[in-house]
Amino acid sequence: MGRTALTVVLVVFGLVALAAYMTLFTVYQTQQALVLEFGKPKRLVTTPGLNYKIPFIQNVSFFDKRLLDLDSAPQEVIASDQKRLVVDAFARWRIVDPLLFYQTVSDERIARSQLGAFLEAALRRVLGAASFEDVVRDQRHALMQQITEQVNNEAKGLGINVVDVRIKRADLPEANSLAIYRRMQTERQREAAEIRAEGEEASRRIRADADRQVTVVKANATGESERIRGTGDAEKNRIFADAFGRDPDFFAFYRSMQAYEGALKSGDTRMLLSPDSKFFQYFNDPGLPVPGVVTPPAAETPAAETPAPSAEEEDTGGTQPEASGTSVTPDREASSTSETPDLEADAGETPALTPSSP
Repeated sequence: MGRTALTVVLVVFGLVALAAYMTLFTVYQTQQALVLEFGKPKRLVTTPGLNYKIPFIQNVSFFDKRLLDLDSAPQEVIASDQKRLVVDAFARWRIVDPLLFYQTVSDERIARSQLGAFLEAALRRVLGAASFEDVVRDQRHALMQQITEQVNNEAKGLGINVVDVRIKRADLPEANSLAIYRRMQTERQREAAEIRAEGEEASRRIRADADRQVTVVKANATGESERIRGTGDAEKNRIFADAFGRDPDFFAFYRSMQAYEGALKSGDTRMLLSPDSKFFQYFNDPGLPVPGVVTPPAAETPAAETPAPSAEEEDTGGTQPEASGTSVTPDREASSTSETPDLEADAGETPALTPSSP
């Protein structure tokens, strides 16, 4: 008996739960519900909470209260200046009249399809009347507002409110973009070449000015150095002239010594000179006085008695020795005269003629 009563209670409880499930329904905060009776709208529920319906007679359709998005496919639009644009746009919309929405499109899939057609048509109308610069840069915000108003006016008959329409991308087609990119690249290269040319011109101008300044400075320095050198040479010539005027013999002797120093150096000292050349006058003539040097007088020696020549000396024609202490026979003098060094045969040997001591 107890098991049968428990079974009955469970069955009753299950029937009550099934009836409650089929009678009650919950509306969430993000939803709004439309109660239909045999397919006809009976009432609209927009308040969140627990509601009821008649089982097997009424059913409920739920619609989203939140903002919904519509992302259209990129489409090509021709602007007023006959330039092609690839436009990618999207829209934000919501269901404001569930009953009208149910009566016209019944679900979101059909609503998205019709709303996409409205958006595409509005894009072509508005952007087709604008120029390329207005779409890309100048009037883009105003154009999007116009598109939103047109799409919203057409979508009101579907119980939809279009909140906003935005253009994500409005670019030229790929072929046009490449051509414009190449043209922009060419223009930038031209501008870079102009800037480089201007820099090169400025560099050359600065370099020319610097070279001119260097030339002027060098010319001034060269002129000043030449002036100083000329003054020095004039002073040197004046001193030499003064010295030459005071003692011409010493000046000739000094110049001969300088010539000997420059000519008789180590190495090749061969010369081809005339025998009577005055180049070696101080070597060839030992008795030539040295200018500036006082020669002391020779000491007087008592005259020696000259013996009478013998008969042999008279026959040979001999001569008496000189009183100066240096005895040179005529034969020796002739020999020395005949043995004068031939400068053409052996220019490396210099005649060793030294002046005798006074």
